[in-house]
Amino acid sequence: MRPEILFPLFASVATLGGVGDKGEKLLQRLCGGRVADLLWHLPVNLIDRTYSPPLINARPNLIVSLKVKIIEHVAPKTSKQPYRVICSDGTDQLTLIFFKVYAQSIAKNLPVGQERIVSGKLESFNGQWQMSHPDYIVRPQEAPSVMGIEAVYPLTAGVSNKILNKIIKQALQRVPRLPEWLEPNFSKARKFPTFNEALAAAHRPQNAADLLPLSLPRQRLAYDELLANQLALAMVRREVKKQCGREIKGNGLLRKKVLDSLNFKLTEAQERVLKEIGADQASPYRMLRLLQGDVGSGKTIVALLTMLNAVECGTQAAIMAPTEILAKQHLETIQPLCENIGIRTELLTGRTKGKSRTKLLEDLAAGKIDIIIGTHALFVEDVTFKDLACVVVDEQHRFGVHQRLSLSEKGNQADILVMTATPIPRTLVLTAYGDMEYSKIDQVPEGRKPVDTRVMPLDKLPEIVTALQRKIQNGARAYWVCPLVEESEKIDLAAAIGRFESLQKYFGSAVGLVHGKMKEKEKDQVMESFKKGDIKLLVATTVIEVGVNVPEATVMVIEHAERFGLAQLHQLRGRIKRGFEASTCILLYNPPLSENSRARLNIMRETEDGFRIAEEDLELRGGGELLGTRQSGFDEFRLADLSAHKDLLYTAHKDAQMIVAADPQLQSARGQTLRILLYLFEKEEYAMQATPLL
Repeated sequence: MRPEILFPLFASVATLGGVGDKGEKLLQRLCGGRVADLLWHLPVNLIDRTYSPPLINARPNLIVSLKVKIIEHVAPKTSKQPYRVICSDGTDQLTLIFFKVYAQSIAKNLPVGQERIVSGKLESFNGQWQMSHPDYIVRPQEAPSVMGIEAVYPLTAGVSNKILNKIIKQALQRVPRLPEWLEPNFSKARKFPTFNEALAAAHRPQNAADLLPLSLPRQRLAYDELLANQLALAMVRREVKKQCGREIKGNGLLRKKVLDSLNFKLTEAQERVLKEIGADQASPYRMLRLLQGDVGSGKTIVALLTMLNAVECGTQAAIMAPTEILAKQHLETIQPLCENIGIRTELLTGRTKGKSRTKLLEDLAAGKIDIIIGTHALFVEDVTFKDLACVVVDEQHRFGVHQRLSLSEKGNQADILVMTATPIPRTLVLTAYGDMEYSKIDQVPEGRKPVDTRVMPLDKLPEIVTALQRKIQNGARAYWVCPLVEESEKIDLAAAIGRFESLQKYFGSAVGLVHGKMKEKEKDQVMESFKKGDIKLLVATTVIEVGVNVPEATVMVIEHAERFGLAQLHQLRGRIKRGFEASTCILLYNPPLSENSRARLNIMRETEDGFRIAEEDLELRGGGELLGTRQSGFDEFRLADLSAHKDLLYTAHKDAQMIVAADPQLQSARGQTLRILLYLFEKEEYAMQATPLL
């Protein structure tokens, strides 16, 4: 299916000269195994090899390229001595030093009496010039290949910069003359070079400015990658919108009963979002919507009302959570409200076994269960529904476009609502969730008090423990978050187990421990004790980050806060925003702080706005990471930098929308070239769902 013009770029790196089996494995590890992977591997620095002074006028500790005549070879007398080659440029002498002695090779490359160009770092030792292991040794006629600007690439063990430059030079020669897929007036206004020119220039930087994301060649390449991403998502979105759905328009009676039973009113933001979701459900097309709301903004009640709209129409609904803890929490919130109005709600997880599982599945298939809550276990083969019309997916950052499209296959054209409390910057919403409609709850319920966030050094720990004892004696509950489960030789962090043991001396049986390596049953028991108040202080790893609902917990200590990403700190802090009591979050750090870490902790102290925090996190950490860990649901961009290329992303988004609106099958002259772009950036699997590509 791939256009023939692109075949050279998707050939194996093993087809390049000088790349053997070993080299292929090393390059695969460094950047990928195809020629295109080498082309997307851009330089991060440069070496200027144009400095070529007479030795008598040279300055030490600089890279120089010198034309010298070989005078003498001095072999070492002992194995500890280096091999030396004496040279001269006519103004002074230079000694070439070789600590690894391959006498025959050195004699061949540097024959006495002949001239050579040597390039490397010039050093002065005891008043004499020397150069250890020159980077390059070439004949005078080959001087132009050395005496220029050399690109410096990210490397891996076994691949030198010299070798990589040679291989990438070959890769650039394989690039065919590709047609222009950008709109001519746009390219002209931006002063963009062609794709081929941009790629060549990006690999041949002439100064430091050429390495920056805002250099024109890099902007052009970034735009191409972003346009491919946005065009693929726009085509998937168009396909989703074309998928026939069901017109879900309930009578509102069940929803009214639930709302009347609540002891609070919905916020304006919740009302607005419910209207957007309701319009989607009522349309003849399938809903695929992302609902983003900060911690404690009331997404669960929105999800329930969305599902009840489907139940009012005589159909079933499901809500899927990433962990059993979160699934059970949803059950605890939703089941009592549903029981009051005669709606049956059940829980299905991997631990639902035997007769109870068999009975539950029979009831689900018979339509006797209205709302099912569970984990991934909901979507295994033997789970069948009588008539599933609405699927809510909670906190699934790791779901990519394909998984979202296949999620509702168990249902009869089921609508899908994806919810997240993870603050996601607008740029990542566009690149990761661009196939979906988007709603945002940007209000928290009235009466919620701001968290008092304090930043303190670790040496204040004794004072914090004393203050914590007072708080707990007065009835408070608290979290103590540690980043690791057990001591690591590489990372000197306080381990959760060690901290738990030290805090037991002060709090005795009132302190509990929960971490990711515990069995689910053990975790549940500890969490249950914490909820009941038998445990007052819970020492935990980031396993508590998502979906732990203990309104009585009003204090959180986060140890080594400087090691966490901003969004992750925000998620953790959200655990103590569940109730309406004043709460305190203490961010403990190990000094000295880096500038970046200090900026992160200061932002946490300044604001609780998850959306601002998300934007700041993107600026500080870059688009490749969210929550401090790589999320496979997000595209990994090779050429685009979302923090630097925001405006290009927004432009690509608009461009893609206009393309799909005007030429949905990509049949026009530009459409044909855009197909090549999609294949170039390996987006054919998305686009093929929307239209057969030539």
